[in-house]
Amino acid sequence: MVVSIRDVARATGVSISTVSRALANPEQVAEATRLHVQETARTMGYRPNRAARGLVTGRTGSIGLVVPDLENPFFGSICKGVQARARAAGYAVFIADTDEDSLLEDEVVRGLTKQVDGVILCSPRGSDEAVSRVAEESALILVNRALPGVPSITFDNGGGARAVMRHLVALGHRRIAYAAGPITSWSNQERDLALREFAEQSNDIELIELGNFSPVFSGGTQAADLALASGATAIVAFNDLVAAGLVDRLRHRGINVPADISVTGFDNVPMSTLVWPNLTTVDFPRIQMGRASVDALLDTVLGRSAGPRPNLEIPVELVVRQSTGVVPAGPASSTQSALAPSSKRSRLV
Repeated sequence: MVVSIRDVARATGVSISTVSRALANPEQVAEATRLHVQETARTMGYRPNRAARGLVTGRTGSIGLVVPDLENPFFGSICKGVQARARAAGYAVFIADTDEDSLLEDEVVRGLTKQVDGVILCSPRGSDEAVSRVAEESALILVNRALPGVPSITFDNGGGARAVMRHLVALGHRRIAYAAGPITSWSNQERDLALREFAEQSNDIELIELGNFSPVFSGGTQAADLALASGATAIVAFNDLVAAGLVDRLRHRGINVPADISVTGFDNVPMSTLVWPNLTTVDFPRIQMGRASVDALLDTVLGRSAGPRPNLEIPVELVVRQSTGVVPAGPASSTQSALAPSSKRSRLV
C-alpha cells in the first residue's frame, strides 16, 4: 500500500503542512519534530511524489552534475559524493559527460537547466564568458574552477604543486619537467603557475615545460620520451593517469622509476596504488568536494543563505610513495645526457 503524507501526519500527530516542511524544508521545523517525522516516514516506507511536490514548490527535486570525462576516476569519486548528499536531501541527480568538449558542455548545461533546480558544473572547459552566461540564467555551483561572481568550490591546486616541488627539491632534484594537462583546464593553469613561481623564486631550480597532454594514460606515454630528452631527473604529471602512462613508457625504455627518474601525479585516485611503483601524488578529497557542492547548490535553490555564498577552497595533502627518490648520481641514460638542453628554461613541443 502506498503511504501518503496524510498517513505520516496521522501517525506522528502533527499537521500535514508540518510533515511537508519536515521532509522538504527541514530547516524550518524544530529539531525534535523534524527527527520524529523523518523517522516515522522512513519506518512507514513513505516515498515523496516528486511531481506533486513540484506543483506546490515550483521545484523539480532534481539537480544536474556535468563533468568532462566520466572515465576519469577523479570525477567518478566526485559523483559518488554528489549522489550521496543529494539522496540524503531527497534529490535526484542527472549526470552528463561532455567528453572534454567546451561547445558540448555549453549545450549540455543549457539543456539541463530546463529540467533541474540547479547545476553543479565540475572542471568546466568553457570560457569565462560562457560559464558566466549560464550562471546568470540558473542556479550554478562551480567545482574545481574559480570565476569572479560565481559561487565555487576549489582545491588548493597551487598549494599541492608547491608541496610536490618542495618534496622533489628535498630529494636533490633541480631539473624538473612538467607534463601539463588540457590547456582549457583551470586546475592545470593553477598548477602551472605555482610551479613556475616556485622555480623562479629558486636560483637553482629549472622547470622544463613539456607541453599540454590529454589527461589520460596515453597522454603520459606521449610525454615520457620528451621528458627523457629534456634531461630532467623528475617529472610532475598533471594527474595520476598521466603519471601512470609515464611510468609505463619509461619502463619500456629501460628507465627505472625512481632510481633513474622520479615521477609524481595529482588526485590520488585508486589506481595510484595499483601501478608499480606506487605513485607519489597529491590527495584531493573528492567525495568531500561532491558533498560540499550539493550543500552549496541547495543553499541557493532553497534560499538557505542570506547573502552571496563565499567561495570555498579545500586543502590538499602530499602523499609520498615509491615513485620518487633521491636524484641519481648521474644521468638516467646516455641518450638523456646527450639530448639534455643547457638553457635555464625550455619548452619542448
